[in-house]
Amino acid sequence: MKENYIGDKYLNRFHNMNLSFAGCGFLGIYHVGVAVCFKKYAPHLLLDKISGASAGAIAACCLLCDLPLGEITSNVLRVAREAREHTLGAFSPSFNVHDVLLESLQKFLPEDAHIRVNGKLHISLTRVYDGKNVIVSHYNSRQDLLQALLASSFIPFFSGILPPRFHGIRYIDGGFSDNLPTLDENTITVSPFCGESDICPRDISSQLFHVNVANTSIELSKQNIYRFARILFPPNPKVRT
Repeated sequence: MKENYIGDKYLNRFHNMNLSFAGCGFLGIYHVGVAVCFKKYAPHLLLDKISGASAGAIAACCLLCDLPLGEITSNVLRVAREAREHTLGAFSPSFNVHDVLLESLQKFLPEDAHIRVNGKLHISLTRVYDGKNVIVSHYNSRQDLLQALLASSFIPFFSGILPPRFHGIRYIDGGFSDNLPTLDENTITVSPFCGESDICPRDISSQLFHVNVANTSIELSKQNIYRFARILFPPNPKVRT
């Protein structure tokens, strides 16, 4: 849909629906806003399955576990401020993104998180040895779920050197192979980049050209170029992106 909200046609069409959140690094705060809107304005809709890559997978997990989105927002902004305090931002050797992410997940995920999301949370991963996309949806324990989320968010050199394992196999960020996994025709796609996703920013632009990056439609515009820069370099929390 072209609007930057949940249109009436979607409210009427879907009683059981699926969502998909695009991977987007520090722009994941956009997904939190979308999640808040779903909970506030469409609580009657039954979320069947939610998929995502990287930050999108984390947002999907938060929604399925009914985590406190206000606290999640505050935590994301805190991490962004901490990253900006370093000379090289999130690339600074003294700022370990992987460790910060693990600490946050351990803080917020309930002990039964894996039970709540089993069969519902579909996480996009990229298998290291052949670069193929893998979608996982079953987790044996809370630690199992943590490993899947960490693997889906692992960007080589940015997150560390050695990719994490999930069920004995090494994976990296799911965004490299499928950044916006669509499960079926009832999937509403969410992206912080202006493009052809169902829910996304609508920029005032004359650009008609779109590119498809790892299954994510992105309009070629100045605003999106700026957003791309914000994936790994967090913006000032006070600046509207």
